[in-house]
Amino acid sequence: MTTVSRPSAAAGERLQPQTAGGVGADVLLMGFARALRHAGVGVTSDRAQTFVQAASAADAGTAGGVYWSGRATLCAGPDDFDVYDKVFASWFGGDLPTGSRRRQPASTVAQAGLGEDSEEGRESDQMVVSVASDVELLRHRDVADLAPGERSELARLFAGLRLRPPQRRAARRVAAPRGEVDARRTLREELRYAGEPGPVRYRRRGRRARRVVLLVDVPGSMAPYADSLLRLAHALCRAAPRHTEVFTVGTRLTRITRAMRQRDPDAALAQAGATVPDWSGGTRLGEALKAFLDRWGQRGMARGAVVVVCSDGWERGDCGLLATQAERMARLSHRLVWVNPHRGKAGYEPIQAGIAACLPHLDDLLAGHSFATFVELTEVMADA
Repeated sequence: MTTVSRPSAAAGERLQPQTAGGVGADVLLMGFARALRHAGVGVTSDRAQTFVQAASAADAGTAGGVYWSGRATLCAGPDDFDVYDKVFASWFGGDLPTGSRRRQPASTVAQAGLGEDSEEGRESDQMVVSVASDVELLRHRDVADLAPGERSELARLFAGLRLRPPQRRAARRVAAPRGEVDARRTLREELRYAGEPGPVRYRRRGRRARRVVLLVDVPGSMAPYADSLLRLAHALCRAAPRHTEVFTVGTRLTRITRAMRQRDPDAALAQAGATVPDWSGGTRLGEALKAFLDRWGQRGMARGAVVVVCSDGWERGDCGLLATQAERMARLSHRLVWVNPHRGKAGYEPIQAGIAACLPHLDDLLAGHSFATFVELTEVMADA
């Protein structure tokens, strides 16, 4: 994989491609702008177009041209720089050293080509495309087939995720520019003006974070996906630590929320692995769901929550019990989502006994075999 390093004050070396993708440089740069928007930076369409033009003027074939053009056009202020650096490293696959200073852009002369595209121009497009082509392919590959080096790159993609927790309407009302008339505040404004008509004040229902509960199946058949699922759980706990609960499901039910709340993802996974006693064992989903509902869910943890079950559906226990508990979970929760790694593979049919028993009670049955499908899952949860 081609690696890009953040340029220092004198960095202008070209990116040497190993492979050339089938998309143009403009499409690649616009994809980077969209990734930055999903990470929480306020990137508008005008800023994205300005970024593409600036990168072309600053020589998009160099790491410095792309980096500084994006930082100057896509970031609204210094608060966005840290997020920008992380997304840039994830998208272009480079390590970003700290402490570099911005270099002055070299003066350029606009020229119009009279014949065919120059070799240098075509090379620039290939250089930018090749930097992120491997990363883009990695986003859609099955995580069970990744090599150790590719898994480290995948871990960096998970670390760069900026998630949007689901929200629900709160009982308390807050001030708003429009909505229902706030009679009390409006009358107070009139008193300030000695009874003269003042501005009309409005209010609306506030918004609060909705709880997310993840039940991650960790038998031997789910072992290739367990690391990625727990990294996703860690990203959710980082985004909403007070409203995210994580459990592992095997021959027994284990709560690992405290381990997932650690700042470092590798340390969180290590502590979770030490906590779970039945890693890569069998699965009794029905008994595990019943234990969760009896001890935590019925008492309030599952009420109005988005419950996500991550499992391939292989059930060693009674499927009738699993169907009963799935129906019970569907009544309590706001949304019941099932994530199956085999869902995104060609020719898949939900014929496993566990999936077939739960399917009538699910709101969503999603794939969970690649980073792109994990991002789709986070969007489904955010819009729940």
